[in-house]
Amino acid sequence: MFILNSNNSIANQFLSDLRDINIQKDRFKFRKNLERLGEIMAYEISKCMDYDSVEIETPLKKTKVKRLTNSPVLISVLRAALPFYQGFINYFDHSDSGFVGAYRKEEKSAKKDIEIDFLYQAAPNIEGKEVILIDPMLATGKSFIKTIQHLLVNGKPKMIHIACVIASPEGVSYIQKNLDIPYKLWLGALDENLNENFYIVPGLGDAGDLSFGNKL
Repeated sequence: MFILNSNNSIANQFLSDLRDINIQKDRFKFRKNLERLGEIMAYEISKCMDYDSVEIETPLKKTKVKRLTNSPVLISVLRAALPFYQGFINYFDHSDSGFVGAYRKEEKSAKKDIEIDFLYQAAPNIEGKEVILIDPMLATGKSFIKTIQHLLVNGKPKMIHIACVIASPEGVSYIQKNLDIPYKLWLGALDENLNENFYIVPGLGDAGDLSFGNKL
């Protein structure tokens, strides 16, 4: 498990701005900081991928360089992940992309648990490929597991990289207990816990609403 804010870097500034209730009022900046963190996370994930040595010709001579053997498949969870996903596609610009709609059911009555609805999937073949599953918040972990179960209809990947900005220990534990295919966790920050409404504390609020406006 990789945790970005465990080391000092400019990423901590972007994380701080995402959480700050005063800076959050600027939707453009909120989306931009998610995009920046997506780029940083893409760079970190790229370090563990396979590369081939190829020969290219510069204006002066031929030389050997390293290039990705295969671009990963990027999967974005609508809608909150879109700015975060943009950072990944900026760096993995040759990648195929897929989009899924998975979200928690909002119940007015008190419940001991939450349910996840999965309503949409448009994804490419992922057989034998490295897949990056992109969603800014890892709360209970249930939407990630449900999404992966649906994605497996399109093939069994070589590796799934689960990339999120903020995670809860409960969500991480749920994934560790329920995912039995090769995976790696890439987190911006691992927060304290989930509250009684299953929201991450201290977290940052609803990333989708902060990016695009409140939903009905």
